[in-house]
Amino acid sequence: MLTPPALRPGSNIHIIAPSGPFDRALFWRAAGWLSKHHRLLFDRSIFERNGFLAGSDERRRVELQQAIDNPEIGAIVAARGGWGAARFVTSIDFSGLISHPKWIVGFSDPTVLHVRAWQFGVASLHAHNMVGLGRGEKYARDTWLQALEIPDKARVLRGHSLSAGKHNGVLVGGNLSVLFSCLAMGILHFPDNCILAIEDVAESSYRIDRMLNALLASGVMDRVAAFALGQFVDCDAGRHGVPVSEVLKDHIGRIGVPAVMNLPFGHGRVNEPLPLGAQVTLDGTLGELRLGQSVD
Repeated sequence: MLTPPALRPGSNIHIIAPSGPFDRALFWRAAGWLSKHHRLLFDRSIFERNGFLAGSDERRRVELQQAIDNPEIGAIVAARGGWGAARFVTSIDFSGLISHPKWIVGFSDPTVLHVRAWQFGVASLHAHNMVGLGRGEKYARDTWLQALEIPDKARVLRGHSLSAGKHNGVLVGGNLSVLFSCLAMGILHFPDNCILAIEDVAESSYRIDRMLNALLASGVMDRVAAFALGQFVDCDAGRHGVPVSEVLKDHIGRIGVPAVMNLPFGHGRVNEPLPLGAQVTLDGTLGELRLGQSVD
């Protein structure tokens, strides 16, 4: 995978709103902080609202395309998740990520942008959107910035062992619901022997089961050699009383590859940045995901 250059002080960051409308107060707090480190570019049309979308499909499509094509941009950061990027993503030309490498940053609905980035062979960053940075948590802001300015810095994320074993491979993934949507759109493809990271929010256990079953039955999971499972926030057990943890254990246990669960990324209190497209090591025995120079 092609890794975009690390950001330097004063790099250009283009903020986009490819999905839903967002909290302006949180946005401006994040912008105030981030502008002390880098130059922020955005059009005020990002504040438009069209129902559950941040403006029209065309507005959001043009915005993303311009950011990708701009050779002066070091990173493209999503304002928020929600829903909507999939409505136009197949009409976007992502080749600008190759000719002028830049980071795509965000999580949740922007997962669809990560999917397209790794298909073009370019690494991206699964991390807080702007509104998440607007909450002002120092640790979240520091790790987010370091992930872009020192992308090879050694980090170890710790969870709980689900399946023993150790695997080194390319990290891909994101929000499970969005990956499921990408599968239905026919645009979901994983690299060989990859490590799949998944998380979700507000989905009942039977819906998690349904999505995992579809991914497994489709054959796209045949290339997955290990699993990094993040936070499944407000994913209830449903009327049958089956917790999401049992659904995950059932499906992934039958695959028989190394897996770690309860890793600190996703919609939970802590959302550690994940360098998608990077070589990482998952140790299912120790319950660890090793990033950057900690990969062995």
